[in-house]
Amino acid sequence: MRHLIRFAGACTLTFSMAAPAAAQSVSPPVRTAAACAAHALATPVPVDALRLVGAQDSVWRELFGTGELVVVAGGQARGVQLAQQFFVRRPPAQGRSAGRGLRAVTTAGWVRVVAVNDTTAIAIVEYACDGLLAGDYLEPYVAPVVPPDAERTDTSGEPDFSMPGRVLFGDNERSAGATGDFMVTDVGGTRGAAPGVRFALYRNVGVAGLPLAAVGEAVVVFADPETSVVRLTRTRDAIYTGDLVIPRRP
Repeated sequence: MRHLIRFAGACTLTFSMAAPAAAQSVSPPVRTAAACAAHALATPVPVDALRLVGAQDSVWRELFGTGELVVVAGGQARGVQLAQQFFVRRPPAQGRSAGRGLRAVTTAGWVRVVAVNDTTAIAIVEYACDGLLAGDYLEPYVAPVVPPDAERTDTSGEPDFSMPGRVLFGDNERSAGATGDFMVTDVGGTRGAAPGVRFALYRNVGVAGLPLAAVGEAVVVFADPETSVVRLTRTRDAIYTGDLVIPRRP
């Protein structure tokens, strides 16, 4: 570990959140918030996932922030490389799921490896969305593809009610969100979700004879096959878990 300490001690913090050229017109706070957004988890975190185990400090601590050096339990033998970036994620606490077994995964921040040997790596915390904790796990960093118009509302497409989805949750499994917040939906890539796709949000008020109520608009910033992360661009009421997600078609 001695050569790791010398190397890491000589490094300087450089905040970097790489983003595609198309996303550069989006304000830095929105790009950062998109990277910090919660994601959905349907299966347990792998038992062999890379994890934070502590800080490079004279005393053991379990909470870390931007600019600090943290120790990763895994090195070159696990494929970790110098200068590699990782998201730091936190699995949800035990409790109910929001549907289909999906739970919210907290994005605690992201780190960059500054020193590595066969079994251990030292990383610098480039950004802390929340406090990073010992035991948080790592995933390869991929900058979100934030659409250049993610800060405005676009209602030009017609809502397609043939394949409705639902809002699942926000950060820390919050059940409500407002304009500017990021929330997770159950409409994924297999149902047409992709960065830049627009959703209209509706609510069934549960009264016979009354139509669905339009409650907001959203744009997709991330999608996997089964879920998507959206930014709420306009809301006329709080957006709640269970509200309907209706894709807008060109």
